[in-house]
Amino acid sequence: MSEFDFIEKQYLGLNKMSLSRRMSLAIFCLVAYYWRENQDKAGELYFFIGIGIMIISILLLFILHFETKVKNGSIILDGLWTSRKIKIDTASIVSVKKVKYSKYFLNRSVYNLHLRGTIRFYTRGIDAVELTDKDGLIYLIGSQKSEELTRLIQDKLK
Repeated sequence: MSEFDFIEKQYLGLNKMSLSRRMSLAIFCLVAYYWRENQDKAGELYFFIGIGIMIISILLLFILHFETKVKNGSIILDGLWTSRKIKIDTASIVSVKKVKYSKYFLNRSVYNLHLRGTIRFYTRGIDAVELTDKDGLIYLIGSQKSEELTRLIQDKLK
């Protein structure tokens, strides 16, 4: 196995909110192209914009939003190119639990967002790991493998 106890990569193009927004805009452009082509033959721009949006959506499937790693008693959250690397020491964590990330179906991608007393990291999914440290800070880390991450961190706390 690698030097890390846990690795999870989350990609920007897989966020439901962003994907649904891009696909509905692309569908609108393609429908407008079809309608304009059958009405007065001046809809090429809509076609190219719709295809362009679809290509961008496909490319975003390969762009890493953030990566969660657990190694040597610390949780490392590494984001996009300009984002700071966040390192959380497991010795400072007092509780860890698996929670539902949000009550909403569509959530935006966030990295190191300080909102209502929590620090949020999220790309996609419905589950998250809630960490509380000794200072009372709450970290909410969205994860596709939340059960595995929760179990691993609980084992490190013991």
